[in-house]
Amino acid sequence: MLPALPTAAPVAAAPPPRAPTVAVDRGEAPRGGTVTVTGAGWRPGALLTLLLCGQNMIGGTNACANADGRAVTTAPDGTFRRDLPVVAPPMPCPCVVHVATVTGDAAAADAPLAVTGHPVAALPEQPGGERLSVLDAGLEGSSGLLTWFGAPAGRRLVVTVANLGPAPARDPVFRVGVARGVLAPSWEERPWRGTVAAGSRERVALEVELPAGAYGDYTVSLAYGGRTLVEQPWAVGRPWGVTLFWILLGVVVPLAVFRAGMAVVDRVRPRTPGGAPEAEKSTGAAAPSLPWFTPTADPRAGPPEGREGAG
Repeated sequence: MLPALPTAAPVAAAPPPRAPTVAVDRGEAPRGGTVTVTGAGWRPGALLTLLLCGQNMIGGTNACANADGRAVTTAPDGTFRRDLPVVAPPMPCPCVVHVATVTGDAAAADAPLAVTGHPVAALPEQPGGERLSVLDAGLEGSSGLLTWFGAPAGRRLVVTVANLGPAPARDPVFRVGVARGVLAPSWEERPWRGTVAAGSRERVALEVELPAGAYGDYTVSLAYGGRTLVEQPWAVGRPWGVTLFWILLGVVVPLAVFRAGMAVVDRVRPRTPGGAPEAEKSTGAAAPSLPWFTPTADPRAGPPEGREGAG
């Protein structure tokens, strides 16, 4: 009888990564106070932003007190602890403390917080039964030569939109926002003609244009139904052609004024009757005039001595 072979011990499956969590030390706080925000399950060494937002942040960061936000770096075990001032967000409550990653893999979590004395309003209704989500997004296009001289820079925001709701989205009206740096975006409504059927996807292209002379780091956002769908960074180069134009203008204009002034001076300064300038007359120097003939070619002169001897 063969001896029993030792069986390998079963390998324990690695536990799935925990979803990041956020907690606040109290459920309600007055304006002007401070709350302590803690979190766990985040990526080690990740840079996070903490914002106090109204309307459960349905309208994206446009509903948050961006100027009073805070930043924190997670510990090696994925936890953090940070104090956050309680201010009045631009939108009414219900309010949340929104925590999101700045770089790397996107991750976010919210914790409810009631702000004492801040108005409370019902959440905005979603338009119909459609629920749009962005699968892919990007900015297409490039700057031309005129942009180098301060012309408005333009791009095309191209997104792949999927409808996860039970109802089709007919002629949806998107909102495109453009923000520079950490400033709040300026929103514009952009209607799109078409239908996104339930469970299908469509490619949507929307034009985006900056004012003339704009440069720096911008962020293009797309929102629908009071919810921000995607944000795309846009780095716009400085219009160096304008700087070069002003440098050339500063060189050419003084040179042209100098040449015009010298021409005027040469025209108005006095001259002698013979046509020479007065300065030359005062020095008494005059160029000697040469005759049109030489002494040997004068017809009134007698024959040369050499000729008489020859005759």
